[in-house]
Amino acid sequence: MDLKRFLYYQMEALIGIRGSDFVLLAADRRAARSIVVMKATEDKFRELGKTLAVAYSGESGDAVKFAEFLQGNIKLYEMRNEVPLSPSAAAQFTRRQVADSLRSRSPYQVNMLLGGCIPSDQPRAPSEGEDLVERPGLYWIDYLGTLTELPFAAHGYASYFVLSLMDRHYRPDMTLEEGLGLLKMCLAELKTRFIVNLPDFSVKIVRPTGIETMVMVV
Repeated sequence: MDLKRFLYYQMEALIGIRGSDFVLLAADRRAARSIVVMKATEDKFRELGKTLAVAYSGESGDAVKFAEFLQGNIKLYEMRNEVPLSPSAAAQFTRRQVADSLRSRSPYQVNMLLGGCIPSDQPRAPSEGEDLVERPGLYWIDYLGTLTELPFAAHGYASYFVLSLMDRHYRPDMTLEEGLGLLKMCLAELKTRFIVNLPDFSVKIVRPTGIETMVMVV
């Protein structure tokens, strides 16, 4: 990736928080080019399933194209096999596609946070020694094909401001209200400390019963 383009796309912000039974994904709503804001209501999400979503940032053409590619292929898998991909399987598939493109002449220049839960109405066959309580999954994926599962995560320069805050206040058993409160703290910190103006964020609340969307104004 060209250094100037890389530095610019680091100005975009993605934040993720995994709670006891939910995943919060937040993304800024700015689409900009050079010093000009082209759009203030950009949607940087794709819903990959009933309880699976991805937030993305990066070169606009690559990011949208890759997100639509994921959405179509994960839906195709569900139609063919009559069962949705688990969050872990979807993350592994995503990582493999990025890694393969990295070894081609046209690598995807996109960073992602993927979050999901096992649907509450999905039948599961118990097996010996298996823990039937499935926790939500939050996965950090970058343009180099790096994948890791985290309790909280961020992409871009915003990570310099919010990771320490989440490390201080995060708890694995957080309720949705507490998770939203922590996210508001992160956005308030960005408003105070970050030189880039990111006045509002789109937020996806992923739970076993489905996905909710909201806009959070800083």
